[in-house]
Amino acid sequence: MSQQQPRKPEEEAINYGDVFDVQGKLAEKPVAPKDAAMMQMAENALPGETKKGCAAAAMVSAAMKNEKAGFVGHEDVNVDSGVTVEETQLAGKRIITESIDNEVIGQYSQAAPLTSGPYSSCEQSEEEGGGGPITIGEALEATALTAGNKPVEWSDAAAIQAAEVRATGRTSIMPGGVAAAAQSAATLNARASREEEKTKLCDVLSNATERLGSDKAATRRDAEGVAVAELRNDPTLTTHPAGVSASVVAAARLNDQISK
Repeated sequence: MSQQQPRKPEEEAINYGDVFDVQGKLAEKPVAPKDAAMMQMAENALPGETKKGCAAAAMVSAAMKNEKAGFVGHEDVNVDSGVTVEETQLAGKRIITESIDNEVIGQYSQAAPLTSGPYSSCEQSEEEGGGGPITIGEALEATALTAGNKPVEWSDAAAIQAAEVRATGRTSIMPGGVAAAAQSAATLNARASREEEKTKLCDVLSNATERLGSDKAATRRDAEGVAVAELRNDPTLTTHPAGVSASVVAAARLNDQISK
């Protein structure tokens, strides 16, 4: 069970009912870090850009506040049956419908992306035209969105290295690869005297898939390995709620949903 910080009596958890127009049990559940990471991964699986006003951004913000206040732990998941992001193509635009536990939490209209191919949904089958499983590289790129402004630390570099090893099958760090960039960033950041001088995760991970060279679908075993690497190299023995391991864990969980 994850450890939670003591919460202040005057604070209240941010529940799904505070963020979205939902009813029933879901409305009373606090937004948790892993929930937000899963939604971010599901949004990233869609072709084109998903606008910042979609559900993941609000969930990440609420989850981080809940964890800081001690209402949830960084490993907590309050979603039961999973998250779904579905796209409906219309003339010149697309309708994005986002759901949690089979309850719609938001619907957005956007201009159709300039790409072809089937749309992606977390719980679609291949026969329905759904996208394939989420790769480790895509999970790393998702971290650039969920925790992009976080300075790269040794725990991040260790997690990124573990992810690279599992994605590529190589046991050594690739010169010019994403793990090498992360280690260099962590070294420089440790010496930096000002926050604005530090290299952020978005600087290292924004093109992670390309820098990996080879990639694979994220599995639970991959997620466990990345989480252990991040945990062991963090001074407080914790992982970031929207960081590298959280994204790989979310990708693995969504891949499990796809395969069922």
